[in-house]
Order: sequence, then C-alpha cells, then structure tokens
Amino acid sequence: MIKHFSTVMAAAALTAFPLTSVLADESPAPATSGGMSHMAMGGHGMPPGGDGSVFSGTPDLAATISLVKLGGGPATFSIAKALTAMVGPALVTDEVTKLTKQYGKPAVDNWITVFDYSVQTAAATATTAGVKFPDANLGGKELAARLVMLGVPGNDGAFYHGTLLDHLVTHPIHETTMAAIDAKFSPALDANYHRITDQAMYDLAQALGATTVKLAAFH
Repeated sequence: MIKHFSTVMAAAALTAFPLTSVLADESPAPATSGGMSHMAMGGHGMPPGGDGSVFSGTPDLAATISLVKLGGGPATFSIAKALTAMVGPALVTDEVTKLTKQYGKPAVDNWITVFDYSVQTAAATATTAGVKFPDANLGGKELAARLVMLGVPGNDGAFYHGTLLDHLVTHPIHETTMAAIDAKFSPALDANYHRITDQAMYDLAQALGATTVKLAAFH
C-alpha cells in the first residue's frame, strides 16, 4: 500500500516443499472447499486462531501471478504499487493514513517491508522450482475483491491473511514462508504483518461494497 501488501503474498524458503507438483494445477481453488479443515494453531507471534482457517485445496495461481505483475514483478514487487494499481492512489493514501494513526508509523513501515519481502522471496523460489503460472492478467477492483474473498472461507465471514496465503501459495508454503519471516525479522513482526493485513483487507472489502465481510479478531 505504501512506498515500500501478499500473499502473493507468501514468503521465503519454499524449497522444502515440492512446488511443481503442488502448484501445477492452474485452476482457481473453490471458495468453499473441503480442504478448509480447522483453524490454524497459534504460532509466528500470533495467538491460536490468529492465522485463520487452514485451506489445503488447489491454489488460485491466476490471482497470485496477477498480484505479482501489478506489484512490479517478482524481483521488485511492491505492495504499494499493487494496491495503487488495483484501487487507485486516493484510496491507498487514505488507508495508509488510517493505518498509521491506528498502529503507528513504525508498525506500518514494518508491515510493508515484510509484505514486499515475502512476495519477492516466494516468487523467486517458486520460479527456481519450476512452478508454471498461468498467463493471467487480472486487475483492478476485480482482483482486489477476489483477494478479499479468498481470505474469508472457513472464518465465519471474517478475512484472515493466513487463509488468503493458503489460497495463493498452499498451506505448506505459507508455513515455510512464515518461518523464514520469523528468522529474518522476528515472530513479532510476522504477527504485525498478519494483523495489519487483516485490518487493511477488511477496510478494502468495505470500500468495495463487500459489507458482509467481517473484521478478524486478530487485527
């Protein structure tokens, strides 16, 4: 959102999992899949349930690659750039101002840094592993709304960033990503990344008219 928002948002060290086989299916994951089995346990600086419901179905690679492209590509991804492309500079500026008042500038700056790092690292690792992404170019409010709704299933109508990450890069990759963030930054900054994204995506949902989306308890 700012000058420095994932999942793809996912992050580093994805090589511990067989990405080619896990992600090779390019079809979007159903919004209400049986792969959504339970709430994630606590960890990465978050309380139990703070990561949202676990999704173990097929990832939505079209949404993933579209987000990466809008953010400037895998090597130089910027969540600020991606969000601006989706919803425009005025809405992004207003949201950043709101989040800064709510969480403080250091927390928001760290949120952006961790977000960018997670996407850049995940994309690079996936490419090295031979993951084949579709030639998708979703954009604008269509993509923004799709990302919001990918974080809702299994969460009683609330958006959780962890659930979105599962839909974008698979749950095992999401978990490995979080471990990498913990190691490079800290579990506290990992938790900060999740809670501010939960708030920002809720705010985005309201701005897009998706008023049935609820605010995550962890925000």
